[in-house]
Amino acid sequence: MGLLIRLIIIAFIIYLVYRGIRYLTDPKRKLDDAYAEEKYYFYDEVNNVRKNFFLSYKGAMFEGEKYLDTTDDSIDVISIFVWVKDETKLQDFTKADFDFLSSTILSNYPKAAISWKNPIERLMEQ
Repeated sequence: MGLLIRLIIIAFIIYLVYRGIRYLTDPKRKLDDAYAEEKYYFYDEVNNVRKNFFLSYKGAMFEGEKYLDTTDDSIDVISIFVWVKDETKLQDFTKADFDFLSSTILSNYPKAAISWKNPIERLMEQ
């Protein structure tokens, strides 16, 4: 009976260590932390085109929707639509900030055209 209890305790400790490692390496948690700390973080499942990507930058949370289509030589993401979750967080953003965000998105999807939702779209057109 004592051996069985020891095995159960060891299994429980291994499970707790496993869950702790999974928690610390979870990309969604890292995204939430970066958003709270107003840092840059890009969260995307590149292999899953159906899932949107999320981008935290300067306290604003952006979401991007990817569209898959054919190019000259392959099937790839060709269009991306990006919007901000809370437009009030865009205060103090400049065109250079959105150029930086565009370049980071294009580094992952080089064949894509990026469309921004208003009011970002109006700023980018100027």
